[in-house]
Amino acid sequence: MPIDGPAVRSHASDEMDASVKDLLLESLNAAKLAGASFADARIGRYLQNFVFTREKQIINVVDTDSIGIGVRALVDGTWGFGASRSLSKDGVVAAAREAVAIAKANRVARDRAVELAPAPVYPSATWKSAYEIDPWSIPVEQKADLLIQANSEGMKAANVKFVFSGFFFRKMERNYANTDGSVISQTIVQSALQQQFTAVSSDFTDFQNRGNTLPPVARGWEWVLQQNLLENSRKWGEEASEKLKAKPVEVGRYDLVLHPSHLWLTIHESVAHPTELDRAMGYEANYAGTSFVAPPDRFLGKFRYGSELMNVVGDRSQVGALATVGYDDEGVAPDEFTIIRNGIVNDYQTTREQATWLRWWYDREKRPTRSHGCSYADSWSSVQFQRMPNVSLQPGAKDLTWEDLIAATDKGIALVGDASFSIDQQRYNAQFSGQMAYEIKSGKIVGLLKDVAYQIRTPDFWGSMDMIGGKRSYEVWGSFFDGKGQPGQVNAVSHGSVPARFRNVNVINTGRKA
Repeated sequence: MPIDGPAVRSHASDEMDASVKDLLLESLNAAKLAGASFADARIGRYLQNFVFTREKQIINVVDTDSIGIGVRALVDGTWGFGASRSLSKDGVVAAAREAVAIAKANRVARDRAVELAPAPVYPSATWKSAYEIDPWSIPVEQKADLLIQANSEGMKAANVKFVFSGFFFRKMERNYANTDGSVISQTIVQSALQQQFTAVSSDFTDFQNRGNTLPPVARGWEWVLQQNLLENSRKWGEEASEKLKAKPVEVGRYDLVLHPSHLWLTIHESVAHPTELDRAMGYEANYAGTSFVAPPDRFLGKFRYGSELMNVVGDRSQVGALATVGYDDEGVAPDEFTIIRNGIVNDYQTTREQATWLRWWYDREKRPTRSHGCSYADSWSSVQFQRMPNVSLQPGAKDLTWEDLIAATDKGIALVGDASFSIDQQRYNAQFSGQMAYEIKSGKIVGLLKDVAYQIRTPDFWGSMDMIGGKRSYEVWGSFFDGKGQPGQVNAVSHGSVPARFRNVNVINTGRKA
């Protein structure tokens, strides 16, 4: 999916309902009267619709609908949070008072006083994501029928015995206000299709899967209609069948040509997660791990993360990307920022609180100390914290394509699609496999390989990148379910990428037995 250009911030959503605004302001007033120096409140409605099928049958339909208020209060430099399903004056006031009481109780454990970076005030802002057809306007029967037809097409491929497919839809109606004076309303729709085609050999000694066929997006039902699902399902089924004939990979070192449909996950795990500032500062150590890109004063402007071709940007503005918003869950209009510039660490992902931790760096670079707009909560009942924006590998100056990179490679492997992976707690050592692996000899694809996985040490791997695609080859992929935090929260995030070549990477055979 090519870049569509920046999101338009004036893209109007429905204006905030007057009664919702009144409840938000009631909660903020209650927090201030109880002793908060700053407070923000979110009234949100979060809907999900999942339709799962297998071969010719519907196996599950799931609908969830949740609405309530979450209030965050800052008292004496300490956060507190309260939430309630009761959207009455008494309910929102109780949530605000609970947030203040918790902040006061948390004061004893405060390690540093919270300081918020300044942010503009938006007294009446609206925004909605780039969807045209609301998936909730489509009958479940129509969704299921399309999936079952796609399954049937996939089953027509030789040796394909099992097909799973499912739609995932998410809608968030988010209303926000803070004591600075911002009042913001947003509507966001996200869509995903998950499929898996399983081919079984005639002697039942082998089976192969083809999955992760399409990128999830922040669009509506119109995106589904554009995917030519029936014809493509037949193709993906045939690819699963072709993998039965693939030869096992020989262990060794290869030049890898990685397609954006594969490389997005490597970016996600080895670049995007380790440059979350809370992770780098140790605040995720108990659950989701730490980061080798720490402490920041040893890395910013100094550490070579990759080759000079490596430019990685964080944003929440790519139209149709999953982390794209008009305003984050602190009321900040996100900016575009460079995380890796010409291979050197340049910045981290931040919220209003976290941006002040890097003031020394921004002052040195003569940049304003401001949040990059990376605050997010997955529900009204969840406290917002730093979550990943869209983190993307930028195109190169030369107008190279996937085919150009293959043609320039003598002995290598080309990988399409993401599959299993493993990575350590510091995001330093990892292993990745793909959906389709193609052997390259003398600049041409000569056949399929199976049981392919490659091992990386993050800076060595990115340092070996010596060719990247141009703007024409840029695509956006991503994850619908990315977890972080305790209690755990889930967000959706996209990663744009171009195809890239990595030299002399260690490849193992995952099917080889000791």
